[in-house]
Amino acid sequence: MLEELKEANEYISSKIDKYKNPNLELFKELEKDAEVNNVPIISKEIRQYLKFIIKTNKNIKDILEIGTATGYSGITMLEEVQDREGTLTTIEIDEDRFKISQENFKKSNLKGVSQIFGDATEEIEKLNKKFDFIFIDAAKGQYKKFFEDSYKILNENGLIFIDNIMFRGYLYKESPKRFKTIVKRLDEFIDYLYENYDFVLLPISDGVGIIHKPFQNSIKKMRKS
Repeated sequence: MLEELKEANEYISSKIDKYKNPNLELFKELEKDAEVNNVPIISKEIRQYLKFIIKTNKNIKDILEIGTATGYSGITMLEEVQDREGTLTTIEIDEDRFKISQENFKKSNLKGVSQIFGDATEEIEKLNKKFDFIFIDAAKGQYKKFFEDSYKILNENGLIFIDNIMFRGYLYKESPKRFKTIVKRLDEFIDYLYENYDFVLLPISDGVGIIHKPFQNSIKKMRKS
């Protein structure tokens, strides 16, 4: 979490905890597990932001998630498309987390989940459907490849939501030597997104990047003008 916003995020989290959710106890269980076993899950404010985006964008039905972990973010997103008969396709490379997430999706009683065990750098290219919303939260060093592969299967007017893109604030402050390569790649990736796509970077939690894929007709009009 970006240190400059830590207190603000803690305040927001205190408000979120007051409101009930059908899977509230499951979320609490997953949050506790993440803290004890150092499992990377989205923050509570990111969870609320995801819920808000998906709930208010009625065109979002089919979702792709890159990086399942224990199912925390996947369950969050899948809840919001149940009344649309929506789907979640989620990819996880770690076998233990894949198995744990299978159990957690069962506990949630949500419909429409399709889980893939494998490396997203290979698995995305195998998918034969398109998506309205894509959530990326996996290996930071592969973010550009995840993005480029998934953008191809994003529907027009769709969104890609990239979490932790500012990587603990290391993009603008001194980072440990072991992270230098990842930090350089992320910084170059952000420049690439600004230069080539409809992109916004937000200092929420650990940094969020959102990319919008315009309608093809809109692109043609822009080029003509």
